[in-house]
Amino acid sequence: MTEDVYIRIEGRAGRITLTRPKALNALSHEMALAIAQALKDWQDDPAVALVMIDGEGERAFCAGGDIAELYRQGTEGIFGPARQFWSDEYRMNAHFAEYPKPVVSFLHGFVMGGGVGLGCHGSHRIVGDSSRIAMPECGIGLIPDVGGTYLLSKAPGQLGPYFGLTGARMTAPDAIAAGFADAYIPEDRWDALKTLLADTGDITAIDSHIAPLPDSPVAPLQDQIDQHFSADNVPAILDSLAAATSDFAQNTLKTLGHHAPMAMCATLALIRMAPKDIREALTNEYRYTYRAPEEGDFLEGIRAQIIEKDRNPNWHHASADEVPTEQLQAMLAPLGDNDLTFASLL
Repeated sequence: MTEDVYIRIEGRAGRITLTRPKALNALSHEMALAIAQALKDWQDDPAVALVMIDGEGERAFCAGGDIAELYRQGTEGIFGPARQFWSDEYRMNAHFAEYPKPVVSFLHGFVMGGGVGLGCHGSHRIVGDSSRIAMPECGIGLIPDVGGTYLLSKAPGQLGPYFGLTGARMTAPDAIAAGFADAYIPEDRWDALKTLLADTGDITAIDSHIAPLPDSPVAPLQDQIDQHFSADNVPAILDSLAAATSDFAQNTLKTLGHHAPMAMCATLALIRMAPKDIREALTNEYRYTYRAPEEGDFLEGIRAQIIEKDRNPNWHHASADEVPTEQLQAMLAPLGDNDLTFASLL
């Protein structure tokens, strides 16, 4: 059992607490396996009425996957561990989404990438004033995975392509509007709510703690988002933004100019596929992430953003209109015997 996650039963609740605050509770492979085992253990345990997941520290619920080691292995031509991590993580994501008991996630601070997979597929997703939820993978040459394309595909209007391509951070009201969270509760009420849920196992205890939702920073931008991100492809989105003079359009264009063209094209394609459920989304995502370290921009993105931090990635393609359609299709094609399976969840 890893020391980076504290798993226990308190009263009527199965509790999962991420305990790597100095690393912003980044999710390792060992943590993912421990959490997956806990979900299996509690699924048919009559003593456990619900599951709660939270994170230690003030800064983050979980700021993403622990990918520095994947980078080291990838630069040595070792791709198996990354693929195994993602396959195990994705099955855990599916289990959260399909869990037969209530799953309550307390999403404070940064909730990014792998943190979304942990916290945004459960039945009761709670956000507060510090919550900042994002899928920033295009900035590191990857696609919004861990079931992110499923959530993004269901977001109203063109919020899905907008959040998926830009990696923009959602506040609590933005996250609720986009379908990444369910309830806004001031964070000074969270400890009392956790105690009440553990003592009673009564999920309806959440209702009395919900507060009126603050104003959404993104809501006033919805018309512009829908206008620009409804375009058929990434080059057309960029052209639409470039032709506009608003601060929103120009700032968004600048953001997208830093992201991996191939990853953005794949992200838009995956969202527009409108997967019917979490498993279809994860299967589609895995086809890209399986190939990304060896054939995509993932290693270069990690180098530029996390390892050397020069913020100057040398992507395979200079722009989105240089991404060949055949190459994009190949990155998203079925993997045959290597396709993601969910047999362990049956």
